[in-house]
Amino acid sequence: MRDKVFSKKEFIASVTENVKTMYRKTLKEATQQEIYQAVSLAVKDVVMDEWMATQQVIEKDDPKILYYMSMEFLMGRALGNNLINLGAYGEVKEALEEIGLDLSVIEDQEPDPALGNGGLGRLAACFMDSLATLGYAAYGCGIRYRYGMFKQQIIDGFQVEVPDNWLKDGYPFELRRPEYCYEIKFGGHVEETAGEDGNLHFEQVGYQSVLAIPYDMPIVGYGNHVVDSLMIWDAQPKEEFSLDSFDRGDYDQAVEQENLARNLVEVLYPNDNHVKGKELRLKQQYFFVSASIQRALERFKKHHNDLHDLPKKVTFQMNDTHPTVAVAELMRILLDEEGMSWDEAWEITTHCVAYTNHTIMAEALEKWPIDIFQRLLPRVYQIVDEINRRFVEEIRAKYPDNEEKVRKMAILYDGQVKMANLAIVAGYSVNGVARLHTEILEKQELRDFYELFPEKFNNKTNGITQRRFLAHGNPLLADWVTKHVGKDWITSLAKVEDLTKYATDPKAQQEFLEIKKQNKIRLAKYIKEHNGIEVDPNSIFDVQVKRLHEYKRQLMNILHVMYLYNQIKENPGMDFYPRTFIFGAKAAAGYRTAKKTIKLINTVADVINNDPSINGKIKVVFIEDYRVSIAEWIFAAADVSEQISTASKEASGTGNMKFMLNGAITLGTMDGANVEMYEEVGADNIFIFGMSADEVIAHEQHHDYNPYDIYNNDEDIKKVVNQLVDGTYSHNDRELFRELYNSLLNPQQGQVADRYFILADFRAYANAQKKIGVYYTNKSAWAKSAILNIAHSGKFSSDRTIQEYVDDIWKLDKIEVNTEGC
Repeated sequence: MRDKVFSKKEFIASVTENVKTMYRKTLKEATQQEIYQAVSLAVKDVVMDEWMATQQVIEKDDPKILYYMSMEFLMGRALGNNLINLGAYGEVKEALEEIGLDLSVIEDQEPDPALGNGGLGRLAACFMDSLATLGYAAYGCGIRYRYGMFKQQIIDGFQVEVPDNWLKDGYPFELRRPEYCYEIKFGGHVEETAGEDGNLHFEQVGYQSVLAIPYDMPIVGYGNHVVDSLMIWDAQPKEEFSLDSFDRGDYDQAVEQENLARNLVEVLYPNDNHVKGKELRLKQQYFFVSASIQRALERFKKHHNDLHDLPKKVTFQMNDTHPTVAVAELMRILLDEEGMSWDEAWEITTHCVAYTNHTIMAEALEKWPIDIFQRLLPRVYQIVDEINRRFVEEIRAKYPDNEEKVRKMAILYDGQVKMANLAIVAGYSVNGVARLHTEILEKQELRDFYELFPEKFNNKTNGITQRRFLAHGNPLLADWVTKHVGKDWITSLAKVEDLTKYATDPKAQQEFLEIKKQNKIRLAKYIKEHNGIEVDPNSIFDVQVKRLHEYKRQLMNILHVMYLYNQIKENPGMDFYPRTFIFGAKAAAGYRTAKKTIKLINTVADVINNDPSINGKIKVVFIEDYRVSIAEWIFAAADVSEQISTASKEASGTGNMKFMLNGAITLGTMDGANVEMYEEVGADNIFIFGMSADEVIAHEQHHDYNPYDIYNNDEDIKKVVNQLVDGTYSHNDRELFRELYNSLLNPQQGQVADRYFILADFRAYANAQKKIGVYYTNKSAWAKSAILNIAHSGKFSSDRTIQEYVDDIWKLDKIEVNTEGC
């Protein structure tokens, strides 16, 4: 498909043959799902040639390999993205049209692989795309969740979690690799014996175990024949079924191993509000980390005799704290299975593992109760204990008589295993994901570690892949960009800067606005079909789609919608440009406040959307089950991008970049990557409001913020807040949203009132929204700003981010794959 001339005839024959051999049907008899499977297998056949060629080059050239360890990989649909990166999307579309098939309809048959949830997982997916496109050998390492986090249904306005059975029809782009099978052990105890060499030897006995089996998915690089691998692990019992136990009547014992294996890979982020949930989550982390490290070491030893050379050929990047147990697991294997001394193993480990921090908030840094950790991973715990003992000695030597340093920095303290501390102590690199985020880590949250290890800390501002979020997600705009600046932007996003000269061109502005309108019509049709709500494509599409968390302030957004509704009701003739407010978010199953916010959004939508007196000036839409495939449409259609997190709380954000790339204008705080976006695009082309990170941090340190002062002195705010508990949006149930009201004014014991400064920033937010309404009426000015946003998005490509990781941290070697194509 790349080097050869594409043959429509051969492709159609391949699809036809697949339908016949898989389903005993003709194309006319096949269902859309069956056609999707057949088309995908035809594409996979092409990918397989390049995948095998890539593996052969890796075997021959022996480059350094990255193992990117992440609990999440939010990949999105593979068919369309693979076709784009193969350079065959247009040809395949035409070939299918010749036999009466619509590629868009076929793509809609593909489930979104339920392997992630939010920005962390989508970043990992973008990084894998960039690694392949830039020509670096890499494995993404994670878990093959059978049901993902959950499929979100909205019933009576509430989020209801149901299983996301994305594998029910089979997934054509995965490849089971049973030849790489590893045993993972849990529980039991450690026996120590003295060896002939005089050293102690450690053996875990009395354990339960499962087998880890990898499923590989191809990650296709754009236009370069390189295909990397996403290696996600499934769990299987060592013994499927104990007939002996069953015959004795012990039916639970008969399937015990099977249940352990199934539970490990059932869901992403099991609810850990209880002990069993915490145990399962820790087991999941150890399961995929241990399997991935065993696979990496087996691959290394195939070509190398000396494990002391491991750092020259292998690097493990820990994506947040979830995979941090990798530190102790690598040590365990080197000590117990390879017979190394502690110092040898530590030298290797600390030159192989690196850590990306994704959160500023201390409470989000993962900690495990020691009793759970020690019970589930007894030998790994011993190693963590020894790492901690040596590190505490180092702290006390450096800071004598300063036990406060020990309290803050020890890995084991106050009955907890502090995973971020372990990652920093062992990692050769510690990076934040936006400049402001890294500065806050260095000066605030991780200051003690930064003072001790300044050479480890660095920043790598996040990025996104333009191939999925422009080339695939917004083909109309992608073609327009190519028409004006050429197609090199697909692999070098900085080329879009050449659009700057078109920002003031009336013809280009009109073309852009027409493309935006077509994308809004497409999304409006989806909303009508799925929500039953008529929205006006000529209204301002104001969008906030992301994981639902209090610091992201979806609550402030919907309170502002309530405020606008009050304004219009009180002043029916007021000058107001129609708005469609679009939300999309999942709340963690155990996160009560977040789930109540979803209910509030939906009840406000129900009231406003059904009030004929406002003449459709406001519409509110909550997109059910927000995921990558619908996200692509939303980014393409958005006019306004809501990035309104409390300053100092958002590590980076990547949704902000996807909106920018698609010509939406940001409404945001100076938080995360918004700061760098502001610098790139300029103050005239972004709407910034609210307190700065320094101001927020100062309030938190001085405890001098009282939301009651604002509540009592601003009647508009007071009315909106009171509407949470006066029955306006709850059919006179005054308690339904009491929890949200209390979070603003009456916190529970140990909590802080309006912790995320919603009321403090509310008036500034409302004023910025008012400016947007005025600015949008000047279509030429709006189009200019939108085009300039696209033109200045070049910095925010994941290709740039990955190249910085390669240059500064990983030191990978490029590979070149030559193939005859297909």
